[in-house]
Amino acid sequence: MFRWLILIFVGFPSCVWAQEKPNIVLITIDTLRADHLGAYGYSRNTSPNIDGLLSRGIRFSNARTVEPLTAPALASMVTGIYPHQHGASRNGLPLFPNLLSFSKLFKLKGYRTGAFVANWTLRNKLTGLGEHFETYEEVLTRKRWLGLFLSESDGTDVTKVALDWLEEQKRNQPFLLWVHYVEPHAPYQFQKDFAKQVGIVQESSATKIDRYDTEIAFVDYSIGQFLKGLKRFSQEKNTIIVFASDHGESLGEHNYWGHGRHLYETNLHIPMGIIWEGVLSAGIQDAPATLMDVPSTLLGLTSFPVPPGFEGMDWSPILQGQAVAPMDRMTFYQAHKGAVQTKTGIERGRQKGLLELAILQNGQKEILQVRNLTRLLFQLETDPSEIKNLAPDGSTLSNPLQKWALEVEKGLNLAMERQTELNQTDVEMLRSLGYID
Repeated sequence: MFRWLILIFVGFPSCVWAQEKPNIVLITIDTLRADHLGAYGYSRNTSPNIDGLLSRGIRFSNARTVEPLTAPALASMVTGIYPHQHGASRNGLPLFPNLLSFSKLFKLKGYRTGAFVANWTLRNKLTGLGEHFETYEEVLTRKRWLGLFLSESDGTDVTKVALDWLEEQKRNQPFLLWVHYVEPHAPYQFQKDFAKQVGIVQESSATKIDRYDTEIAFVDYSIGQFLKGLKRFSQEKNTIIVFASDHGESLGEHNYWGHGRHLYETNLHIPMGIIWEGVLSAGIQDAPATLMDVPSTLLGLTSFPVPPGFEGMDWSPILQGQAVAPMDRMTFYQAHKGAVQTKTGIERGRQKGLLELAILQNGQKEILQVRNLTRLLFQLETDPSEIKNLAPDGSTLSNPLQKWALEVEKGLNLAMERQTELNQTDVEMLRSLGYID
């Protein structure tokens, strides 16, 4: 009897529950609008598994991406800084080397780190994200674009590869796992097995939005399978799950299909939630949040210090009932041209790609369209579709937007000169925070 008590307290190497540090799982979905999920009020049955997941944690009703492009947005999620700071401001522009990230910090604290991405724009060759994970695997097993080009994956493949990685991990060592699904990104394939679920009778009459919704239903099923598999490796009370989208999608609003070039809500507003059952009480958080808040919040929830330089907000005191959410928080956004495809484009892409800048506070969004120096002003509470521009012709930018524009411009212009070697000062800072012994 005494021998078994010792084993219980010391812990079997293969026992998940013997581990003190929580496992961390990030699930991100490409191009997913919040308002096409049941949890956010959508009438179609697109997302039963996602809805169930979000119902068990904190769902952010007012979350946004910092830039509506995949690589820039997710690079900000990993590094905790804005695109003009980390360098990957457009698809095809890599991160500056030797940046800090929450995944690097968790590795220093003994975590195994793995990322499995299904979008070709996230290839390490294009992003430099591989530097931030011990395992960084591009799951590019299929050609979704008419079966011809742009190798990507589907939810089934990336789920399997991620669960296979978990199978290989030591059960007494905490892990940080990021899984990125590409659906429902264009070309909006029609997922016939899920058409009936969302109320579509015939493929021949399906609209683009109908096909988009079947893609959501398909990826929702894949996430359900992933969550079932995850239970074999990590108990719910010992698992922090972050769910989010990289950006939204304009489905014809403002005469625009797609994402990336504009800062309307259809592109910015994303679903986001943090689930830690038994620790965080389930509920809805209405204060403004951004995808860039993920690093600081995860560090805070696990009682690790947030290094200076991370721009995102640490939500952990608020989520644990120790502080009040800042409803008047000002948040900042930027939009750039799409992919850079040539060497010359890479060299000049950061300086020449800026399209729009925006700030948002108390429901009022102010946008600067850089090319024609046009100012837009919307009150989202009374005009959620951003139809009526409240800015008089020729009006000047507010001081906060002017300041934001100057900061972004300076960062982009200095990009080619920036050196990001991890110097002795950085090492000493990490040591003082307890990340290096």
